[in-house]
Amino acid sequence: MSLLTRFTGTVAFSLLAAFGTLHAEEVTVKQGDLTLRGELTLAEGKTAKDGVILMQHGTLAHNKMEIMQSLSELLKEKGYNTLNVNLSYAVDKRPSEMLDCTIEHKHKHEDAVAELDTWMNWLKEQGASKVTILGHSRGGNQVTWYAAEKDSALLEKVVAIAPATWDAANSAKEYEERNKKPLADIMAEAQKLVDAGKGDTVMELPGFVYCEKAKATAAAVLGYYKDDERKNTPTLLPKIKKPMLIVMGSADEVVADLPAKLESVKQDNLTVETVDGADHFFMDLYADELADKVATFVDWK
Repeated sequence: MSLLTRFTGTVAFSLLAAFGTLHAEEVTVKQGDLTLRGELTLAEGKTAKDGVILMQHGTLAHNKMEIMQSLSELLKEKGYNTLNVNLSYAVDKRPSEMLDCTIEHKHKHEDAVAELDTWMNWLKEQGASKVTILGHSRGGNQVTWYAAEKDSALLEKVVAIAPATWDAANSAKEYEERNKKPLADIMAEAQKLVDAGKGDTVMELPGFVYCEKAKATAAAVLGYYKDDERKNTPTLLPKIKKPMLIVMGSADEVVADLPAKLESVKQDNLTVETVDGADHFFMDLYADELADKVATFVDWK
């Protein structure tokens, strides 16, 4: 999908900013035939000109999952505006709930990069003076991918919370263990279809991402499972020139290999923090510590 898509928002940002203390408000923007949804939260007395933290959730999730909502509210209390976006997964006006596994999956991992670009352009149109992009889990990888390949004069800082790592061999092993079928066979079939110009062909799969007995297009299969080093967040970091913060949980078992993979990355613009005792989702009091670290790093006050 072209990134030159015309952007139109359905909420008059200037009208919202005219009020005092605001609760979260839904905003939408068009990207081709899709309407993307987001939740805009302005801190008391703040407008877009004070800067916005653009937030991206994790795999097949949504913008109202606990970690995203908690972080948005805590950042609001600290005086920061947030735009908590809901990935479309190629579904028009997708609701804020876990993605229905029974749909025909037409989305790809890298689609998020285009959607982030759409939202960045929307924020520019609304008068935002600066943006920090923040992502959790797979979203953490997607925001770093955006910063590495798209960037923007508007983009000031990058925050990745427990960002995804990637290893093709491990991915194939885990797929076969879970779904009892070699991933290589599925990838070969998907690649053959894509090469023949039939990437939209729907395949019957024993599993797709977190979904069992799923239906997904050949292009979607390649999008999530092809060997692409950009899915491994640490490999993207050297390409990013803006200040970056990575926050990990010491009890995180989802990206347990992240600390080791980051050991070889030495950059002056990279800060790595650990929340002791937190797992992948930074629940309860760990959310407070996470928000403190993010606010200290963003430092727009």
